[in-house]
Amino acid sequence: MKLGSTAVVITSSSSSSFATLGFPKNYYKKPSWFGQLLKTNMFPHHFPILSSSSSSISTTTEDSNDAVAAAKPKQQHPWLIVGLGNPGKKYYSTRHNVGFQMVDALADAEGISISGVSFKALLGKGFIGNVPVMLAKPQTFMNASGESVGAIASYYKIPLKQVLLIYDDLDLPFAKLRLLPKGGHGGHNGMKSVINHFKGSRDFPRLRIGIGRPPGKMDTANFVLRPFTKQEHEELDFMFQQGTEAVRILLLKGVNKSATFVNSTKSMEQLG
Repeated sequence: MKLGSTAVVITSSSSSSFATLGFPKNYYKKPSWFGQLLKTNMFPHHFPILSSSSSSISTTTEDSNDAVAAAKPKQQHPWLIVGLGNPGKKYYSTRHNVGFQMVDALADAEGISISGVSFKALLGKGFIGNVPVMLAKPQTFMNASGESVGAIASYYKIPLKQVLLIYDDLDLPFAKLRLLPKGGHGGHNGMKSVINHFKGSRDFPRLRIGIGRPPGKMDTANFVLRPFTKQEHEELDFMFQQGTEAVRILLLKGVNKSATFVNSTKSMEQLG
């Protein structure tokens, strides 16, 4: 790029990876995992790419600032998708851990490995479509989930509108999903902890997974730690497909379209 007294000339060269990708040189110096993906050639082809031909674009001095700004795409914050649950094999197949199971189903469907350990959580990083994502399963135990979620969101400067919480809900029928752009904790201790670490803010989306109410006079605490039956697992498998599609729609088309898909009685048929 040459700055003259009357014009700005932007020239692309095949020998410059920065020009080919259309990102400023100092972008690679940022200590972000997204920047690291660019270094390892994991950058997807359908992000904005400048031509590598020898053609040039000229503009007047008055338009120079606009031309420079146009050549520097804004950094895209990743989405943080969190499943709530308790760590350890003892709890994995229980009702309270259906958030973990949903995140694992999403990771399998999108080819994302959840193998990293940081901020008291198991982490996976990748893309859904062209959207960078982080998948997290806090290992703090349910009632302290906010310690992990709050630290991750703060460190990566992720806007709360891009933090999706997935968790179990006693007030929804078994295997029923509900997606909301914001709301309260509904008595869920994991959500209480997250909201507390978000300084009381409730303005983040959440995907609630119904586990039903305890039968008879069974204690609620015992019920949420009760494993699913074989028949319930079969119903959950289909629900996980629906939840995976809902997350894709959320990231690629927005919360309103995703909520319409999830909350519609026809959503199950749409997957068939």
